[in-house]
Amino acid sequence: MQPAILVIDMTNDFLTGKLRNDRALKTIEPIKDLVSRARKHSVPVIYVSDAHYSADHELTIWENHSMKGTWGGGQITKELTPQVGDYSLEKRTYSAFFETGLDSLLRELNVDNLILTGGVVTNICIQHSAADACLRGYEITVPTETTEALNDKDYKHALNYIKTMYGAKIVSSTELL
Repeated sequence: MQPAILVIDMTNDFLTGKLRNDRALKTIEPIKDLVSRARKHSVPVIYVSDAHYSADHELTIWENHSMKGTWGGGQITKELTPQVGDYSLEKRTYSAFFETGLDSLLRELNVDNLILTGGVVTNICIQHSAADACLRGYEITVPTETTEALNDKDYKHALNYIKTMYGAKIVSSTELL
């Protein structure tokens, strides 16, 4: 199987800005390590990050966050800055797939296994991205050290749901690559 690493929403607003999630800060180093190993094995690394416009529907549910063109919007935290050869896409909804061109890119790269990381709110962006990945026929892997939620209950529920509903492998990042 040809894997790819998806790094979802590791932006300034989610980590230290408007929607700050201190629990997510501990995912930076494991993601950094996994991405480094991926690059050494020529595994594609794809960043997909919120970059909202003021008219986006999601902003009626959540406060303004990750606004396109701002420090918080679409800008990956400096510890995980994309490198030459990585891919970066912007999204305006929970899913990394919705109108981002991600599926086309993955097919061009012959990817059939997605390793979902980041998504600092696993029960939202990782879960919705996993659903779209499953419905498109991708295998899904979620390394536990590279994902997080606002609380333990939501995190555990999301991982269980992704595993049960989408057949995802829930593993330690050290087991990969």
